[in-house]
Amino acid sequence: MIEKVVFINRCAKVVKGGRRFSFSALAVVGDGKGSIGVGLGKANEVPDAIRKSTEHAKKRLIKVKIKGDTIPHEVFGVFDGGKVLLKPASTGTGLIAGGGVRAVLEAAGVKNVLTKSMGSNNHIAVVNATIAALRQLRLSDDIAAIRKA
Repeated sequence: MIEKVVFINRCAKVVKGGRRFSFSALAVVGDGKGSIGVGLGKANEVPDAIRKSTEHAKKRLIKVKIKGDTIPHEVFGVFDGGKVLLKPASTGTGLIAGGGVRAVLEAAGVKNVLTKSMGSNNHIAVVNATIAALRQLRLSDDIAAIRKA
């Protein structure tokens, strides 16, 4: 399993003696063959937050349709303010993506794709928008089977 920590956020709670810090971690887990999961974990220490987020991601694995080392067709995902456009690319193009989108696609096993992230820059929104886009993917065989039925 490929485990990637996308973002660690530090929160401060002001108490009588000063500030008390806690951490939240956003992690992506995948097998590199089309299974992908995203998880969020919160704890008072960074390693605990990372462990919780990866466990959460493993519980929420989904299967996405990938065609060879790219995606079958162009797709647009939206989650909250995050918007992500994914376009298939020819072999040798590489993974043209940044931040959370790159982490999700690497974990899913996509090697050649063009992406554009629009709207919010919030890591959680962008990662979930990428997952929403990947969920919309369909292979031509699936569509043919649906049309026959």
